Amino acid sequence: MAENKNTGTEQGALWGGRFEGGVAEAMQSFGASLPVDNRLWKEDIQGSIAHAQMLGAQDIIPAADADKIVAGLESIAADIEAENWDFFDLADEDIHMNIERELTQRIGEAGGKLHTGRSRNDQVATDMRLYCKGECAELAAALNQLRATLIKKAEAHLTPGKETIMPGYTHLQKAQPVLFAHHLMAYQWMFARDCKRFMAAAEAADVLVLGSAALAGTTYALDRDAVATALGFASVSPNSLDAVSDRDFICDAVYASTLAMVHLSRLCEELILWSSDEFGFITLDDAYATGSSIMPQKKNPDFAELTRGKTGRVIGDLVGLLTTLKGLPLAYNKDLQEDKEGAFDAFDTLAVCLEAVCGMIDTMQVNAEAMAAGAQGGFMAATDLADYLVGKGVAFREAHEIVGRVVLSCEQAGRCLQDLSSAELAKIDEHFGDDALEVIDIRTVVAQRTTVGGTAPKRVAEQIAQAKKLLSADSS
Repeated sequence: MAENKNTGTEQGALWGGRFEGGVAEAMQSFGASLPVDNRLWKEDIQGSIAHAQMLGAQDIIPAADADKIVAGLESIAADIEAENWDFFDLADEDIHMNIERELTQRIGEAGGKLHTGRSRNDQVATDMRLYCKGECAELAAALNQLRATLIKKAEAHLTPGKETIMPGYTHLQKAQPVLFAHHLMAYQWMFARDCKRFMAAAEAADVLVLGSAALAGTTYALDRDAVATALGFASVSPNSLDAVSDRDFICDAVYASTLAMVHLSRLCEELILWSSDEFGFITLDDAYATGSSIMPQKKNPDFAELTRGKTGRVIGDLVGLLTTLKGLPLAYNKDLQEDKEGAFDAFDTLAVCLEAVCGMIDTMQVNAEAMAAGAQGGFMAATDLADYLVGKGVAFREAHEIVGRVVLSCEQAGRCLQDLSSAELAKIDEHFGDDALEVIDIRTVVAQRTTVGGTAPKRVAEQIAQAKKLLSADSS
């Protein structure tokens, strides 16, 4: 066990006036968030500059001091960008206090005036809102890139008369044939919804909370609207208690990340299956596969598997955040320090997985012949054959039973529906005519699905056009 002794920096903690001794050495690293929140340095400086400029404009501090503060903060930012300053001093606990101490060391007494009218409570909430807005925009852009890649791949397999057809599944059993383009577009619509969720999360974060101070507001005549404008926030928080304790916007962004990861995981599961010998529908590019240390023939879909596996981590990030928040009384509690690590992990994980999956889709080889062969099996034209009988005046339940006998006959003979002749069908039931064979042609089966949103080529072309229009709007 570490020795329980007090420690502190030569200057002491910036909040240390109330205390006679320092924080126990073992507790210093336990309580510090700097190793996690140091990535917020840019947002913290951005918020502090806006706050200082407002303080000067409002004559709360001398304009000359405000100018010194801004210049000092800009010099710190430049040094961090150039990696000329190591801001890892755990005695200051977090990035906010670390920057403020450095500022005071650089510009003197004026640096101590920066914190007028604010608390770390509203300061950190402001930093996280700025950060989340930026992350949501970047992740939405990455999702849009994946959407564009899926649309491009879908279009490549929608050449009139040569559309790539594949088996569609329910319960992972062959069900009905669909266009490969239609299947890809199903994921495009998932990611389109994910993009909307990030837009909504950014909107939830787009509220200025700086000026709420610790929890009750402040006696200083702050111009919060001016700060909101300077930082690009759409509105100002109406309740100071809620402002410093609200982390809903982080939950929204992490939830958006989680659902996007779930969608990536579902897509990766199919890529893994399709790239197996049993399916053979696709071949992943060498850049997105690995080999075996012992079996030279192997080509493993490791990056698809990693994406599928990392989904569990991001789900855990969301659950962890919600669990942290579930029992907190108003207003700020130290528990809220735990809101960042999981969020950062969720954003980072989604970003790298989007890059990986986008690359996989863009570079994979599609084995159209194997897909077409798969679409011939599984009696996937059975429903169409039943519909044919209904068109001949047979009740659907009776038609269902008749086609069931047709399928059983084929299974016993090891044949598929397309192997049957008109005479063989007519022998099973008199309602089958010579035109029955046209109904069970796979391309005919696909082309007949003409309802809006269906897999018929003209409908898939329509949804691609619709998706392009939406993507353009979401990217603007």
